[in-house]
Amino acid sequence: MADLENSKDLISVLWSGADILRSKMDANEYKDYLLGIVFYKYLSDSFLIKVYDLIYDEKPDSLKAALDAYKEALEDESAEELKEQIKSECHYVIEPDLTYTCFADAARNNSFNREQLQKAFNNIEQSDPLFVDLFTDIDLYSSRLGAGDQKQSDTISNLIKEIDKADLLNSDAEILGNAYEYLIGQFASETGKKAGEFYTPQAVSKILTRIAIAGQENRKGLSVYDPCMGSGSLLLNAKKYAAEPDYIKYYGQELNTSTFNLARMNMFLHGIVPENQVLRNGDTLDGDWPTGEETDFNMVLMNPPYSAKWSAAAGFLQDERFSEYGVLAPKSKADYAFLLHGLYHLKSKGTMAIVLPHGVLFRGAAEGKIREKLLRAGNIYAVIGLPANLFYNTSIPTCIVVLKKHRDGRDVLFIDASQKFEKGKKQNAMTDEHIDAVMELYKNRKTVEKESYLASFEDIEKNDFNLNIPRYVDNFEEEEEIDLDELLTSISTTDDEIEKTQAEFITLLKELTSTDEKIEASLSNLIRKMEG
Repeated sequence: MADLENSKDLISVLWSGADILRSKMDANEYKDYLLGIVFYKYLSDSFLIKVYDLIYDEKPDSLKAALDAYKEALEDESAEELKEQIKSECHYVIEPDLTYTCFADAARNNSFNREQLQKAFNNIEQSDPLFVDLFTDIDLYSSRLGAGDQKQSDTISNLIKEIDKADLLNSDAEILGNAYEYLIGQFASETGKKAGEFYTPQAVSKILTRIAIAGQENRKGLSVYDPCMGSGSLLLNAKKYAAEPDYIKYYGQELNTSTFNLARMNMFLHGIVPENQVLRNGDTLDGDWPTGEETDFNMVLMNPPYSAKWSAAAGFLQDERFSEYGVLAPKSKADYAFLLHGLYHLKSKGTMAIVLPHGVLFRGAAEGKIREKLLRAGNIYAVIGLPANLFYNTSIPTCIVVLKKHRDGRDVLFIDASQKFEKGKKQNAMTDEHIDAVMELYKNRKTVEKESYLASFEDIEKNDFNLNIPRYVDNFEEEEEIDLDELLTSISTTDDEIEKTQAEFITLLKELTSTDEKIEASLSNLIRKMEG
């Protein structure tokens, strides 16, 4: 319960930080400032707590006490040794006057200096390849912060004071990670269409993760890969369902640099140690990655951009990811290119879950050929139709395609979850009950009337390899039979009521008079027409 309270307190502090910026810029911009400065506070506070622990082997009572102990230790002759030790554990060193604690004091005393914060950002970025260009998106000198130097500086200063109220000393990684996650979700809601670039709604993330981890929950050293990772939220879901979360290795790639930086921060804020995260800023389809030691994974999770354009250059036919299919995903729809990339990186006993538009289930031409090949190889394990309007950037209904690398059967389970949602103002939402119901159908792998259908390979072949869900799951609801006698009686009653009301209205009109001859004539005409 205390964790929940701490989490709520943290969220309200961070959200009031957003209020300082909300009137100045849109959510897509101010999320960079807010999340970046929260992250610097996290790095600084963690650093001071670690320093105090190294000196006294205990947790400090306050960050001020930790900063004082750090200053004192730096005057000691073993200061360099202490710095080396911290560097090896934290991967960075922060000088006392560049700690967040110092900045917050300066902000309260009206002596805050933006140059110092910029210097602090630069130092972190240069301390380890892990942090390269991490704060690039935070322009401390932007005119959006206010007109002129003083107002811009004041905005940052106010933000620092507000965020300083967040008690990270007594918040564990889970609380902080959840608060960060909540903020990202709120930004997605405010940002609308642009949110698709960095956020998969939690309900969809839960289903994807639970499907991909099923049967692998107890594996120590589980590897999870998301080639379109956005802010990393989907990847991080794995730790919620794993028996050995500390040993999970996360692999992710993201094309958008701002979003990539968000994912890097998100990883740290969830307490993921650097050794367990391998993240890359790059184009997933353009060149294959990863190609080093670790190239296939226990879990592959994906929510790629839907029907995106890609080059589909002929050279890709020689690319190992696509070569055995003989054709490429069309230029205007990269959906199958993303799917095949993910499948290529799946371990033989692993599971992949990807969200795509329904078109991938039935479109013909090259996509039809790829789909048939996948079905003949037994790669497609399940197809789940999701409710419409779940995502921030599109209202179209989507589906989850579940894939396996090598298995004995070629049957496919179809689940129609399109009605499992609660209607919201902007978006529809799936509750935990809805998610559990989908997982129950998935695990039982049986035909349930109007909900799921286990199709044999012969069923699919008869349908020309078309996987459109209504072909397999009939969710047609027969309308109630209409009692004609009852309907006729109802019509007759309504007619009587109309007649009665009209007669009353004509009586009222006849009582109206006017000295204007034109109006009087019009009234007479109207009464004549109504009397028929």
